[in-house]
Amino acid sequence: MPLSRLLTILIGITLILGMVLWLVTAISQLYSQVYWTNPFLANLLLLLVIALLAMLVVAFAYYFRLFPGFGQTQTKRRRRRPKIPAQKSEAAGETLQAVRKQVGQIQDEVARRALLLRSREIEQNLTRGDLRVVIFGTGSAGKTSLVNALLGRMVGRVDAPMGTTEAGATYCLKLPGLERNLLITDTPGILEAGVAGTERERVARSLAAEADLLLFVVDNDLLRSERRPLEALAEIGKRSLLVFNKTDLYPEEEREIILGQLRERVRGAIAPSDVVAIAAHPQAIPLDNGGIFQAEPDIMPLIRRMAAILRAEGDDLVADNILLQSQRLGEEARRLIDTQRRRQADRVVDRFQWIGAGVIACTPVPVIDVLATAAVNAQMVVEIGKIYGCDINMERGRELALSLGKTLASLGIVEGAVKLVTAALQFNLSTFAVGKAIQGVTAAYLTRIAGKSFIEYFRHDQDWGDGGMTEVVQQQFQLTRKDEFVKAFVKDAIARVVEPLKQEGNLEAEIEDDRDDVRSRPDFRPRREPDREDEYEDDDEEEYEVPGPLGELLYDDDDWTVDRHRHDDW
Repeated sequence: MPLSRLLTILIGITLILGMVLWLVTAISQLYSQVYWTNPFLANLLLLLVIALLAMLVVAFAYYFRLFPGFGQTQTKRRRRRPKIPAQKSEAAGETLQAVRKQVGQIQDEVARRALLLRSREIEQNLTRGDLRVVIFGTGSAGKTSLVNALLGRMVGRVDAPMGTTEAGATYCLKLPGLERNLLITDTPGILEAGVAGTERERVARSLAAEADLLLFVVDNDLLRSERRPLEALAEIGKRSLLVFNKTDLYPEEEREIILGQLRERVRGAIAPSDVVAIAAHPQAIPLDNGGIFQAEPDIMPLIRRMAAILRAEGDDLVADNILLQSQRLGEEARRLIDTQRRRQADRVVDRFQWIGAGVIACTPVPVIDVLATAAVNAQMVVEIGKIYGCDINMERGRELALSLGKTLASLGIVEGAVKLVTAALQFNLSTFAVGKAIQGVTAAYLTRIAGKSFIEYFRHDQDWGDGGMTEVVQQQFQLTRKDEFVKAFVKDAIARVVEPLKQEGNLEAEIEDDRDDVRSRPDFRPRREPDREDEYEDDDEEEYEVPGPLGELLYDDDDWTVDRHRHDDW
């Protein structure tokens, strides 16, 4: 028994005895005085005092565990069946059930199967209730040595170079007094160079995110590059221990300095008591006789701290981790669904932006301010809403389209879009064709801004956010002004809008050239059609005569008269 506890017990017993003697004397005097007046009341008072003293003695004995085994039977009984707290278990189950419903909406077969497999693994962990301890840290900082020391057997190379542990390896360990199985996972090192090192770090981070208890192993002071992943894991709620390994390489004074620096650097993320120093594989010491002395691993500070945490917080650690894993799985399912919906909505926007461009190019609007309202299509709004599960009617779609069109005009985005498109379109066309092309391409540009804005609106459950529609529209306008997007957009616009206009202009020019050729021929004779004067507004309007034998046949009056009589007879 520790000396401090023994002294506390002795002082407590002395005080109790002193108080008992004083109380006995006082009660004796009080009893004598009361007994002469009311013997029954005196006896009742005596019984109450005795009961009070007995309760104090029992409470004191229970607090200091004077009676071994007292108060521990219930604890042992509770530990026989490790059970996750019901509230957190129910929350995890509900989240997994919601994930299954979301998985049914994912079209990617590979992603859907992967999510279902992970949900089954979480359910198994929920049922089994094993404690998962993940050893995480830089390459060859002593992670495998620590696993060897914990298991008491060799599971990997101790003198391994960086990058030896390619994938996570899991081992089972049983701690005395702990009913749950302890699964220890050795992870690849982080902060290693090259593509392979980046992939190993990704695997290590993924395993660390699934840990009930994380052991972050370092062999010196914590670098900034090491602190970032540790803080990121702490932010998602990972219970962590910072393990200072290879302490046998430092003098005692320097070791204490490094420990103090580590505790200071992780303040707020890891408690000072959770920063422990060990020597998982002490260096061999050469002896004078030529032999080598290999010291035993010094990991007892870590084992004691792990045992204390797992006994006190084991159930909550498992429950919190399972709940966290189910929530992360739900977030991943939502992310996949959101990506899928965004692709579908982008295709809708792409289709309607070129439809709008064609309509405006064929029928230019007389006033540039009306261009925004004409560009935003109500049908596009309805189709985007259906993709996000919002069944809105055409009337509501028109209201939203009109409102956003007015916002585009009021913010000056129409004028900015016209200037941007005009500067980007560098080609030679007639003035009329240039005007039609600019308005058509600008309409496509505005339709894209509107469509992207509506995607954000439906993504957030038909909510424009704190900044309202104006802020969302401005954000989308800024995104579409980037050089990379403008170059790709203009290239597509030239192929879809400008080239068709060029072809139309060339066709009109060819027709006009043919007419000029006919007029310039020496046998060209303008004439008026007498029987069709009602079809012309101007009696002086000239009609072209087709020269040659075909013309004589077509315009021969006698033949026309004969043919007309035949028609009447028929």
